Amino acid sequence: MAESTLYKTALNKAMSQCSQREYCSSEIVTKLESWGITGNDSNKIIDLLIRENFINEERYACAFARDKFRYNKWGKIKIAAHFRAKKIPAEAARTGLESIDNELYLNTLKALIESHRRSIKAKNQYDLKAKLLRFGLSKGFESSLLYEILNADED
Repeated sequence: MAESTLYKTALNKAMSQCSQREYCSSEIVTKLESWGITGNDSNKIIDLLIRENFINEERYACAFARDKFRYNKWGKIKIAAHFRAKKIPAEAARTGLESIDNELYLNTLKALIESHRRSIKAKNQYDLKAKLLRFGLSKGFESSLLYEILNADED
């Protein structure tokens, strides 16, 4: 009887939280474990939340990618790494990454590089490029795009 009450309470709490913002299934599993729900009960709750569309991995991936890009200025590589850490299915992750507008992505990267260029000191052009490249890589942007932008500035 107590187990059933705990199950229902956890299910209602999870439904409530999922209705307020997007969660992926791995985040909900972690929450359920912290509430003392594991194993079969946890799986049943996750299945129900997915079936009732409280959890939708593709919708989560699009929202996560869009927000991390827009607000944190993360590149696709860093976002993809977080998708792997959160165990987002590959197809949903691909959809999430494709939801980022390519033109906006490139313009954001150029603006980031330009603003960072003003704030760093370098001995020479080679040192400046290296620092800007490291910065771009740490934000999760693709090295090919960074090389393109940094080499275009030379012309």
